[in-house]
Amino acid sequence: MTFAQLTPHSAERIDLRGSHSRIAALRTTAPAKASVLLIPGYTGSKEDFAPILDGIAAAGLRAVAVDLPGQFESPGPADEASYLPVALGGVVAELVEILAAEGNPVLLLGHSYGGLVARAAVLAGASIAGLALLGSGPAELPEGHRRDALALGEPLLREKGLEAAYAVREQINARFPAWRTLPEELKAFHRKRFTSSSPFGLLGMADGLRREPDLVDALAERLHEQKVPALVVAGERDDAWSVPMQRDMAARLGAPFALVGNAAHSPNTENPAGLLDVLLPAWLAWLGGGD
Repeated sequence: MTFAQLTPHSAERIDLRGSHSRIAALRTTAPAKASVLLIPGYTGSKEDFAPILDGIAAAGLRAVAVDLPGQFESPGPADEASYLPVALGGVVAELVEILAAEGNPVLLLGHSYGGLVARAAVLAGASIAGLALLGSGPAELPEGHRRDALALGEPLLREKGLEAAYAVREQINARFPAWRTLPEELKAFHRKRFTSSSPFGLLGMADGLRREPDLVDALAERLHEQKVPALVVAGERDDAWSVPMQRDMAARLGAPFALVGNAAHSPNTENPAGLLDVLLPAWLAWLGGGD
């Protein structure tokens, strides 16, 4: 049985308050020498990082996982454009400032769509000590079943609402053995999370996934100017942005590329121990605590 997003952890549920909105977060409380800000992907939430929160804390880092505006427990505006990467990047840049005000460096990790948002935050001037892109890509989501699902879901969401859109999503998920074997509690969480999210947010992020330009060169330039290290990580069976595509992005960034075995698009829930084996040595080295 996998608990995934319901994995027990020691983090506290808090709200981070800035000029943009109230941001729901999970934050570990042990003493730390740096904060790691964790940004989820499309239809995701802070709970996507539940399996790695305590592992990050055990390494002497404070994990702060958030719901982006419009996701699950974070409210968001009734404006689809507010959920494009460039707009959400401004929100994340402010979150970086809030965490940096505590006196420690801030590391930034973005998963999937959250990687596009994290990139936008760096381009917006976020002052970070390192950037990790997990299962993300250089530009819009390429053709494939995930992009097809966006096209299928948009009219349902616009015409019939969240409940109807999720019902179809659940019918599609039911085709896959991995979904059918999930605990009922976890299925219930996925449903609650989706139907609690903003329809404007889901539509705006879907638009971003289908329109985001290639900004890798601009990001590489900014990271070089600021002397910020980066890392690109993918699950070995990623079915969103392909492994070769992510490897090429890493090369263009001048960043190391790492594969997580026994994982697809979400190593944070599929193989959290393997993901931590990749992330923690890199993060500690960036902070001067590694070999």
